[in-house]
Amino acid sequence: MLTSLLAGVFALGPAAAAAQTRVEGVRVHEAPNYTRVVFDVSGPVRYQLFTLENPDRVVIDMQNTRAEPGFDPASSASGHASVRAVRGAARGAEYRVVLDLPRKLRPESFVLEPVAPYGHRLVVDLHGSGQPRSAPRPAPPQNDKRDVVIAIDAGHGGEDPGAIGPDRIREKDVVLSIARRLAARINAMPGFKAVLVRDGDYYLALQERVRVARAHRADLFVSVHADAFKSSHVTGASVYTLSERGASSETARWLAEKENRSDLIGGVGAVSLGDKDDMLAHVLLDLSMDANRSASIEVGSRVLGQLGGMAKLHKDRVEQAGFVVLKAPDMPSILVETGYISNPGEARRLNTADYQERLATAIAAGVRSYMESHAPPGTLLALLRSQGGGQRYTIANGDTLSQIAARYGTSTRRIREVNGLNSDVIRVGQTLVIPAG
Repeated sequence: MLTSLLAGVFALGPAAAAAQTRVEGVRVHEAPNYTRVVFDVSGPVRYQLFTLENPDRVVIDMQNTRAEPGFDPASSASGHASVRAVRGAARGAEYRVVLDLPRKLRPESFVLEPVAPYGHRLVVDLHGSGQPRSAPRPAPPQNDKRDVVIAIDAGHGGEDPGAIGPDRIREKDVVLSIARRLAARINAMPGFKAVLVRDGDYYLALQERVRVARAHRADLFVSVHADAFKSSHVTGASVYTLSERGASSETARWLAEKENRSDLIGGVGAVSLGDKDDMLAHVLLDLSMDANRSASIEVGSRVLGQLGGMAKLHKDRVEQAGFVVLKAPDMPSILVETGYISNPGEARRLNTADYQERLATAIAAGVRSYMESHAPPGTLLALLRSQGGGQRYTIANGDTLSQIAARYGTSTRRIREVNGLNSDVIRVGQTLVIPAG
């Protein structure tokens, strides 16, 4: 049964191309709340898209198009829960592609003009195919000792591989691994909670990354990258914060321009980065962002100091540039360049578990150092600071909560309170915050 027809949805180009367009490849990326199917084509393409039921399918008829020799659409659907199969066949001067679906999904399609490393692309987004994002936490009461929330954003993803180094090492894979390790380090620290903005191989628009962090009421936004430069000799870790008044170096300017093109590479339809705020809202946002720029520079300095203890630094100061992903008006934000994949030696280090773990440990230490001295009101860290600090203790065999309380001159009730424990049950290896006696 034919359920819908999208007619007149065409790529830019002449009404009748002299030569046939070729379908060269297809990729499937699953995000938390949609699935993206991308067709690489040799040039502008005209197409019609419609859906069928019993069973559910999406059909794309590409006009004046043929398949490139060796093109195998069936292999692209392997391992993807939201697309059971991708089938293709010639129909006269058309090439028909059928997406077999497990259930009814809502397709949206658009075309992308060439932007390195890709040529022309036809994109079909299948909405309703993933699990919806978890709802943001409600605002905690003022007397609730909540965790400090750190949003960790692994750059690039999905259609956007980021920088590509020797042996096809891809930035999007390296930074996701570092981000996951960093999240584990953050979550192991009492009073902290990590939120991964991207936790899979899919692309999020730059402004969507900020929206996810704000939805979780993050206290700090950390974007993790491992980029490339025009010269393969450039090395070292860097930390960047937002600047509206110009980049602090040629490298900072070049990287910001490159990163801000990610929405074009990642495939975001109808991207608009224009400022549509009225004058009053713009002034208020500027005031808020000015305060957060100072905080961003300070937390960036703490992180850079920790990175300098285990890695070569590209610059020994926090740099500034106009990164779109750092334009959150209500939270400090930093972008960490863990190294340069364009340098062969640094690329090999970045691709190892040991070096990634050391980077994550250093970034976490910098974040912790800043947050413990600038604890947001209503957090466990703020409570400990008001009580004159506190210590951390790792549970060993034979320990009991009452023994620990007596040893440090406090009570079991206070230990349970600051650590969010519901009982006196503790486990070996667990780390507790011990409030001041």
